Amino acid sequence: MSLLRAPTSCSRTVQSQQGRSRKSPVVRAYLEEKKAPLPPPRGPYSTVPAQTFKNQLEALKSMSVVVADTGELDLVKKYHPQDCTTNPSLVYKALSMPENRHYLEKALAKDKRQPEHVHAGVSRPYAGVADQLAVDLGAELLKIVPGRVSTEVDANLSYSTQVGGKAGWTAANLSYSTQASVDKALRIMELYAAKGYNPSRIYIKLASTWEGIEACRRLEKQGINCNMTLLFSFAQAAACADAGATLISPFVGRIMDWYKAKEGRDFASHEDPGVLSVKRIYNYYKAHHYKTIVMAASFRNAGEIRELAGCDNITISPQLLDELQKSTEPLDRKLTPEKAQTDALKLSNMHEDLFVKLHGADQMAVEKLDQGIKGFVADQKKLEDLLASIAMMQVRENH
Repeated sequence: MSLLRAPTSCSRTVQSQQGRSRKSPVVRAYLEEKKAPLPPPRGPYSTVPAQTFKNQLEALKSMSVVVADTGELDLVKKYHPQDCTTNPSLVYKALSMPENRHYLEKALAKDKRQPEHVHAGVSRPYAGVADQLAVDLGAELLKIVPGRVSTEVDANLSYSTQVGGKAGWTAANLSYSTQASVDKALRIMELYAAKGYNPSRIYIKLASTWEGIEACRRLEKQGINCNMTLLFSFAQAAACADAGATLISPFVGRIMDWYKAKEGRDFASHEDPGVLSVKRIYNYYKAHHYKTIVMAASFRNAGEIRELAGCDNITISPQLLDELQKSTEPLDRKLTPEKAQTDALKLSNMHEDLFVKLHGADQMAVEKLDQGIKGFVADQKKLEDLLASIAMMQVRENH
């Protein structure tokens, strides 16, 4: 399966922002995080004394920005992360809970059906409501975390129907575009602005396909910071940094899943292919002085997280946050900018043909990117179907 030409997961103070987000003041492409200063680097393998922190989660927070990989408000309150990140799957999971039904009903009540919500010739009357819901959930998360929330551009804009087995993707059936992703991102920022949130507290999430990376390049120039998600290959990471992405989300666990299935064996944390991929990217960024933030994501076990302690940001599921919080063992710092070394030349001025060649040579990355986009599309559809069923129920109740 090929996805070579396929498209597209600050100030800490809430500030009021009126009007359209595209009129917001332009900020630097790389926005420096204003957060509590980290302790002096301890070296890549030094140990945080056990008595210094109550648990490994506290120790990790002293080295990396800890981000909650959930949209469930109660869990965010429990673990006190700096930031939160969401995606279509997490939004659907959070909003399908009975206690959150009022968010769906409220969004439907103020819904103004827009004709542009048509994808690949199929009408999607609740796509706009889904956008509003993602922002509504993000706004609730912003009331809890001191930092940022990541909100993902509609996954359907990163998806296309494959033609002819491994023949790839043809221009005739492409239902996405870089411009469509840019427009959707601007719409999301407008919705946040209407709620009084400044763009400096939002990350726009885009799939790390060539079209998504180009959308990122345009958005960053407008002062809209991007979180490049579904990142599996070194080529994706190099292209995202070259485009000026504020943050990338390399997926650790999904990489390991692929190699586990291929080789039929488990991996120790220090040899985990996903962990090694993030270390390679981190070292490349720091050695070449990129300011793009590396946020390791998609973990299968706490061992993977421990091996990446010191990575700029780490986004963690509630289950693994709980495991780290319960562990009182000392935690080693594995990554520091001062120790970063790479044998990879700096890939500047990345162009599409080179990206296609380099990314396409990584079978794992091609397959996992395709799988990830399709998974997000499926959950986006579940949310829209849920909205349709509630809307139908409301019609029946009113008659």
